[in-house]
Amino acid sequence: MTQPSTSVEPGNSALSAATVDQVLELVSAAAGADGVAPLSEDALLQLRHGSTPPARDLVAYAGDHGAPERQLVGHAHMDAPDYAGQDGDITAELVVHPAHRRVGHGGALLANVLSLAGDHGVRIWAHGDLPGSAALASSFKLTRIRALFQLRMPLATAPAAKPAFPAGVTVRTFVPGEDEAAWLGVNQRAFAHHPEQGSWTIKDLRVREEEPWFDPAGFFLAERDGRIIGFHWTKVHRPDDGSGPIGEVYVVGVDPGQQGGGLGRALTATGLAHLRGLGLSEVMLYVDEDNTTAVSMYTGLGFGRWSTDVMYRYAP
Repeated sequence: MTQPSTSVEPGNSALSAATVDQVLELVSAAAGADGVAPLSEDALLQLRHGSTPPARDLVAYAGDHGAPERQLVGHAHMDAPDYAGQDGDITAELVVHPAHRRVGHGGALLANVLSLAGDHGVRIWAHGDLPGSAALASSFKLTRIRALFQLRMPLATAPAAKPAFPAGVTVRTFVPGEDEAAWLGVNQRAFAHHPEQGSWTIKDLRVREEEPWFDPAGFFLAERDGRIIGFHWTKVHRPDDGSGPIGEVYVVGVDPGQQGGGLGRALTATGLAHLRGLGLSEVMLYVDEDNTTAVSMYTGLGFGRWSTDVMYRYAP
């Protein structure tokens, strides 16, 4: 049996609206087949709003370039090199339509990603730690370097007691147009060693403020002496598959100089109470496997592991 050919277009500018729609349909099909979203929130936001060079989006087609009946079968996103925290590594994600797998399209996409990366190392997310992703990583001799847990919990089991904050701490909600700069400063300090969260810019924040799910009433800021020292930003997912909304502990952060005293736990409980008050039945969050302090706190609150995302690395 002849393997279908693959043509990959390594674009370095925003994809056309029609192509974005096709990629989003592909992403939806993959999520339905695999039970896990194949791309991160950040990659999807860049896909919809346009990746800023040198970040780029690649699109794979079944068939030779220029053939009239080509079919879009895969997509990959490559971020700009990360000189701040990862020695210039590029982070990439890729997805192949479930009806077109195991015939070489994924390998063709990954080979193009590695070629375009040149002398840069490449960190590649495999969402859900699926067998096909592991096999592709093995065939390219990639090294597994990181795991990200998704934890879930029924909100009915969340602590019902009123959160106990350290002395002198007050809590309010985020005010769009006023709190961005101060929040970004705390976020960057709290996640200074985190390869994604700590690198957020005002553009990253603004893009999320414009998303339909953004709700400042679920974005809690802890203050001491009028200064933000911690936060808990919640989110509500409304899946397209009819499974019903689910809450998320989107991000919890504490300024490094304010850690201790139970501030992070109290902020987490505040957000959980908010999500429960919305009538949601379940809550999720993401946490790095090696963040044992956070994993211990969340499991102590009643969270259990739901799925795992894995990061592989290619060294040139």
